[in-house]
Amino acid sequence: MAGHSAFKNIMHKKGRADAQRARLFSKLGRELTVASKMGLPDPAMNPRLRLAVQAAREANMPRDTIERAIKKGQGAGDDGNYEEVRYEGFGPGGVAIIVEALTDNRNRTAGDIRTTFGRHGGTMGAANSVSHQFQRLGEVFYPPKTASNEAMFEAALEAGADDVVSDEDGHTVHCAPDNLAAVRDALEKKFGPPTRAKLAWLPQATVPLDEERARSLLKLLGALEENDDVQAVAANYDIADELLARLMG
Repeated sequence: MAGHSAFKNIMHKKGRADAQRARLFSKLGRELTVASKMGLPDPAMNPRLRLAVQAAREANMPRDTIERAIKKGQGAGDDGNYEEVRYEGFGPGGVAIIVEALTDNRNRTAGDIRTTFGRHGGTMGAANSVSHQFQRLGEVFYPPKTASNEAMFEAALEAGADDVVSDEDGHTVHCAPDNLAAVRDALEKKFGPPTRAKLAWLPQATVPLDEERARSLLKLLGALEENDDVQAVAANYDIADELLARLMG
């Protein structure tokens, strides 16, 4: 299974634990605060905040927690001065990895990420060392029962999307980053709220891994995700479905 989709399943499984749920809420809260700080506190007038609120609701974050995070971004309470940073590096087998973070201390976060890479057989690289191996795009996902492949394809194109991938897992709509909010809103009017809508890194090519390297890589990705500052991780690996199921079993 390619890394672009497999890691979602891994994190979903890990997210069942209470500790993972608390960490997820912390990450979502940071994004809500930053999105609110960068624009209006009204999701209807702030596309990034609207996506953040949707993600928080999908994770069943309490309404008052969402509202508190939004208010923090507008200056209410003790607000950390978070900034967006991106780290790039290589994992076992030469897999390219992109780590996106929101941090109030760049030195701390960079040191932690570098240490995590090193402990799990990876190497943190320089800025833009691997991003050229990915395409930055918007991603909107609907479950397979939402519509037929043809209906989703036609609706997505009318909404301004660039591509649709439909399979047994569902419909993944891709678009230019700047068009994400517009595509999401158009599809929501037709099909209802999507399961997710976010910016993503799509690998241009993937790296197949054997069992030993796959096991090491999954430990590295898991350790990166456990860092409170890390918001998202993308990697261009390819692990066979049977192998992935065995390693995650």
